[in-house]
Amino acid sequence: MPEGDTVWQAARRLHEGLAGKTLTRSDFRVPKYATVDLTGRTVLGTIPRGKHLLTRFEGGLSLHTHLRMEGAWKVYGTGERWRGGPAHQIRAILGTADRTAVGYRLQVLELLRTGEEERVVGHLGPDLLGPDWDPERALANLLADPGRPLGEALLDQRNLAGIGNIYKSELCFLLGVTPWLPVGALPADRAEKLPTLAKRLLEANRDRPVRQTTGLHRHDLFVYGRAPRPCLRCHTPVRVADQGDGSRERPTYWCPTCQQGPAPASGSPQLRRDRPPHRSI
Repeated sequence: MPEGDTVWQAARRLHEGLAGKTLTRSDFRVPKYATVDLTGRTVLGTIPRGKHLLTRFEGGLSLHTHLRMEGAWKVYGTGERWRGGPAHQIRAILGTADRTAVGYRLQVLELLRTGEEERVVGHLGPDLLGPDWDPERALANLLADPGRPLGEALLDQRNLAGIGNIYKSELCFLLGVTPWLPVGALPADRAEKLPTLAKRLLEANRDRPVRQTTGLHRHDLFVYGRAPRPCLRCHTPVRVADQGDGSRERPTYWCPTCQQGPAPASGSPQLRRDRPPHRSI
């Protein structure tokens, strides 16, 4: 599942594969940009911004993409077989003399002037992996709506950028509270360390092929994707439920013993049978 660390890795792949090189192939497979041809332009680089990617080209153009739940950018060498999915899922191809970047299942793809990038990312809060990271501002953003459930506040990219369903669940476990606890009810000592803990988790995983939050050899995650298996700390079965207004799939995992605070009651329509956690290709 693409979160801030995954997007950071995608930006690095794109930057290392394309930056400083001239495009020899440009193919956008979405109706709005089907006739656009960037061939001959030099790729200046790619930067991540939260869960967004900005690839910049000479002439003041930027390609804005967002991976959402299933998107992926893959970079291949000359003659290498493309393995990111079937051809009908390809939304963009950017090729140079020795590398080809292929964007699969990109639900957001937009060309804009580089000077207008703030139009698509200016609403984001401090980026956990970016140069604008500001823990005090991130915490102030989270606490601005004290009645909001912590899990929903963490997912709101306007508060801080880079957290998705996995880190939401893992952070709440490490803080010892449920994702339904109102932000304002979070004990002050835990609220103070939340931004630093979040940043530490994403930084630790931005160079790892497999996301890891536990520090344990055989178990990568404390609660996400583990229902109804036993909690790694207390052996109580981990639970899973949907959180939010239902407009998006937000599987949320927690341990009812290790985490204090409100949670869906037994028989609640929010509770769900667990399914294997989604993994992007």
